[in-house]
Amino acid sequence: MVIIAVQRALKMDSRYLLVLGLGLLLRWAVSLHPHSGQRKPPMFGDYEAQRHWMEVTHNLPLADWYRNTTDNDLLYWGLDYPPLTAYHSYLCGAVAARVDPSFVALHASRGLETPEHRLFMRATVLVADLLVFLPAALWFAVALRRSRAVTLTVLAVLVLYPGLLLIDHGHFQYNGVSLGLMVAAAAALLGRRDATGAALFSLALNYKQMELYHALPFFCYLLGTCLRQRTWAASVGKLAKIGAATVLTFGLVWLPFLVDAQRAVEVGARLFPFNRGLFEDKVANFWCSLSVVYKVKQLHSVAAIASMCLSTTALFLLPTNLLLLADPTPHNLLLSLLNSALTFFLFSFQVHEKSILLAALPAAMLFPDYPLSSLWFLLASTLSMLPLLLKDDLLLATVATTVFFTVAVNMATGVLDAGRRAAAPKQRSRLTTTSGGPPADPCSRWAVPALYLSLTGYAVLALTSVTVSPPERYPDLWPVLVSLYSFAHFAGFFLYYHLIQFQFFDEKFKVC
Repeated sequence: MVIIAVQRALKMDSRYLLVLGLGLLLRWAVSLHPHSGQRKPPMFGDYEAQRHWMEVTHNLPLADWYRNTTDNDLLYWGLDYPPLTAYHSYLCGAVAARVDPSFVALHASRGLETPEHRLFMRATVLVADLLVFLPAALWFAVALRRSRAVTLTVLAVLVLYPGLLLIDHGHFQYNGVSLGLMVAAAAALLGRRDATGAALFSLALNYKQMELYHALPFFCYLLGTCLRQRTWAASVGKLAKIGAATVLTFGLVWLPFLVDAQRAVEVGARLFPFNRGLFEDKVANFWCSLSVVYKVKQLHSVAAIASMCLSTTALFLLPTNLLLLADPTPHNLLLSLLNSALTFFLFSFQVHEKSILLAALPAAMLFPDYPLSSLWFLLASTLSMLPLLLKDDLLLATVATTVFFTVAVNMATGVLDAGRRAAAPKQRSRLTTTSGGPPADPCSRWAVPALYLSLTGYAVLALTSVTVSPPERYPDLWPVLVSLYSFAHFAGFFLYYHLIQFQFFDEKFKVC
């Protein structure tokens, strides 16, 4: 993937390399700010979790990576991501041991935060983006087969999106790996490399189980393309090829754990810990918002809540994915990726505020067709994580990256110039395989003032959060208000993008 992206970049003008270079520069600038849990014992934060996984995978045998032992206390940031994350941690741990053995010394390295170690850890995220996310973004932008200006814009939106920058290079995680693999999978499908796309998405799912948010759209798209083959034999052959690529990828990733059934069971138990509860912190989803007036977690058992989440999520997943199954075009795929991820975020069990990134990336990928609504969603998704970012002392980085992103995108596209947008002819999309193309973004002139009003509300909430102490009776007042305010946005986007997809389906097939 990296080689393909480099080859294509060399054939392009310098503006593409400039965007990629700017993305790297912004990532490094954000990394100079504090990380999660900095100087906050005993648990510290996600930074320590990632470091601890390097320590565990480097020092312990593979059989003990997901098992509670005297040297691996699962209550202290036990490994809870799929095997591909464990292998990545093992690789980083091996490099860390060569750089400085103290970085991964068993037990003794707990809570390590020296400047040298922070530099190493920040560099690992940057290298991961350089090897996975940035090439994937370039591949996807080129795979759209649009004009050079549109290709450059999509690349910039994906590379400069502040939410991902702040979480991975500020807060500290490696979301760019799983999201990059998902973007690469979508790029492969746009290029009609279905087996490659299936393998890449399988890797994404084996890096972070949250990629289940995107699993059903990939499944429905691939199944739909198989069903649309001219002959039964062609359909079976294509399905067998895709199935073989998926099974082979999963088999290779899980092989070291499948040699022992108990070992595989231990991994599975760590990947889906239902004991963690309905949501973490204050999340801008349906259940957290409902809990303000109806204490769901206190009034229902974990089993009952999980059942409610499952049924609700499944119900709202059906429309967008059935449409995709009936009409497996690339444009419909991107809409279903967004709608499905947003459905999971709003209604599923065990949701974290960072999970909104899984909906934000498809929104960025749809930017050429729905620029204003996509920009609004990307900004709202970033600012919905304000409580987490403020906790990590990332307010300055949040403001700087968000303002820069907004100004840069507007300068490149004029998306916030309502007059120009109203007067300019709409560019037809070439994402679909049909000549009609998707409908134009139904956002009109009123949406730009509404967006500014939305951002003003976020600015007021951020300023209040850092300058006004909440009442003693309601210590979480400001995070709750941010989550409620953001939920109102996401509920609106949920309806809006479903409406777009249904209108698109109706326009193509003349459904009454």
